[in-house]
Amino acid sequence: MSLKDRLNRTPEKQLQQEKSYELLFQTGEVSSEFLQLKERIHNLLIEKVNATPTWINFSDDEQKDLIREFIDNQLETNFKSVPLNRAEKERLIRELVQETKGYGPLDPLLEDPDISDILVNGAKNIYIEKNGKLHKTPITFKDNNHLKNIIERIVSKVGRRIDEKSPMVDARLPDGSRVNAIIPPLAIDGPSLSIRKFKGDAGSLNSLLKWGSITVEIADFLSSIVKARANIVISGGTGSGKTTLLNSLSDEIPHDERIITIEDSAELSLKQEHIVRLETRPANIEGTGQISTRDLVINALRMRPDRIVIGECRGSEALDMLQAMNTGHDGSLTTLHANSPRDALSRLETMVLFAGINLPDRNIKSQIASAIDFIIQTNRLEDGSRKVISISEVTGMEEDIISMQEIFHFEQVGLENGKVVGVHISTGIRPEFIEKMLTKGINIDVSIFNKEHRHTYASKDANNLVRELEKNAPVKTRLMQNNALAQRLRK
Repeated sequence: MSLKDRLNRTPEKQLQQEKSYELLFQTGEVSSEFLQLKERIHNLLIEKVNATPTWINFSDDEQKDLIREFIDNQLETNFKSVPLNRAEKERLIRELVQETKGYGPLDPLLEDPDISDILVNGAKNIYIEKNGKLHKTPITFKDNNHLKNIIERIVSKVGRRIDEKSPMVDARLPDGSRVNAIIPPLAIDGPSLSIRKFKGDAGSLNSLLKWGSITVEIADFLSSIVKARANIVISGGTGSGKTTLLNSLSDEIPHDERIITIEDSAELSLKQEHIVRLETRPANIEGTGQISTRDLVINALRMRPDRIVIGECRGSEALDMLQAMNTGHDGSLTTLHANSPRDALSRLETMVLFAGINLPDRNIKSQIASAIDFIIQTNRLEDGSRKVISISEVTGMEEDIISMQEIFHFEQVGLENGKVVGVHISTGIRPEFIEKMLTKGINIDVSIFNKEHRHTYASKDANNLVRELEKNAPVKTRLMQNNALAQRLRK
């Protein structure tokens, strides 16, 4: 029904119709008249902004207030004959403010704290990840040009560009959310946009405890090895929580140390005061001026750092990172993509070769074995939850093989109502790094490494699950057998 036809309806039917429109608003459906009205007011708003030379002198909040006032005046004067109910008017104002000052249809998705990923496949297909599961939304862009304009607005705010000569880009939102965009001719079906949202409460081990990603014992252990200046590599697949864990571990660095972070797109949000944040720079339109992660790592060594935190290690910078770890820059942290701790070591060997230096394999492995203290493996499980599934200590070289021993492990025993059932267990191996911790005056309860030790979760439900698993003799036997098998394999 058109807006004009609704004028002839009774107040009772009008109220019912308004409720139905509110429902349509929730599902993203609108009438063609509404879209036409929105487009006409939007064009008038653009003309008004362009004709106001002092517009840039107003703050963002002041500009938003002026936009709302302008829309109200237009609805009361030029478009007084167009009837709008309260829900439609509020939506019109909100969407026009979003189009002018925000990110258009993406704004309500960005504001939802339960959404972790926003995936845009062209103007008409927008997906979200919520609670670990993908869902298609009814939200759409007007067309591909509309989507491209929003992408350009996002990347321009961080000094990046996207066009036919440079059709893909990595960027970030002001809150630290990671953005990747790719446009035609590389994207055949229209512009594609991926946003990995930054969680505001993801900057501490307490948050990981709350989510059940780690146990109290593991949190104490991780905090202790960070303070004892262990060199740590966080390994995992895409979306497994590597950056979140890196941010949480970085939060444990003492506040009296100088920290330098190096990232492709700045995502880390550290609370320390003495911190220098560095970000890579892509090549300009002439193909020059690129500053790589390796360039920044080399430069960081001249900046008197106490800690170097590399957002992600993916190329030749691995060699310089290892050399830094071996030359007095203990306590460095980084992440890399790998499916297991052993795969992480193999990836490091491969990335060192990217530096173009012809080193024997044994020398490369020796560098890795002496530089890296711990490898923490993260994983996204079947139910969408992210957990630390393994903490392994690098103990040195045995002939031509880097030796490791697993300290903690997550044992999954099944699925129940779509939720992963499992517990963190200790393997019974006491890490050699404890000696270094004691020399630095950092004590830890060694009983947490005993394989009989029951781990404590922050959630009461998780603790109840542990007790139920302990009562189940076959499950407990299986856990113990897996522990024994893992120890034999390590030997």
